[in-house]
Amino acid sequence: MSVAYALLGLLEEESPRHGYDLKREYDHLFAQTWPVKFAQVYATLGRLARDGRVTLEGERPGRGPDRKLYAITGEGTSVLDAWLLEPAPAEPNVQSVLFMKVVLALLSDRPAGRFLDMQRNQHLKRMRELTRIKTDGSLSDQLVADYALFHLEADLRWIEMTHARLERLKKEIRA
Repeated sequence: MSVAYALLGLLEEESPRHGYDLKREYDHLFAQTWPVKFAQVYATLGRLARDGRVTLEGERPGRGPDRKLYAITGEGTSVLDAWLLEPAPAEPNVQSVLFMKVVLALLSDRPAGRFLDMQRNQHLKRMRELTRIKTDGSLSDQLVADYALFHLEADLRWIEMTHARLERLKKEIRA
């Protein structure tokens, strides 16, 4: 997820806006999956302005320094349109880290099954957290939690299948 595209989308919804408002709206919509810090919001706005995707429309007094107001440009809208029409990569990628750990454990005669058991427990713990989010959260939170839960379920199936094939895998990688 690119913070730049999220900020462009938020500015397209309502423009001009200052960084504080954008951060607050971003957190409301996306903080569960992609947290962002104020510094990242302002750095991203600076890059977007440099690249001609947003313009500085003025300043409003705030409690501290004046707040700069940003608006999306035609270029920013075009870039956002192109990004929205571009399919996202199919995720998750092959379980490279999990697979690599299993293979390295087998190569070094470490207990790969124990690693898989610990990984299963970690996945189950995360699934319980996500289930709580689904129960207590907004519809947006529920949809994000569903997405993550479905991926974790697939990971669990992979863990179980790999656990059942450890001896065959060990023979294959040693051959």
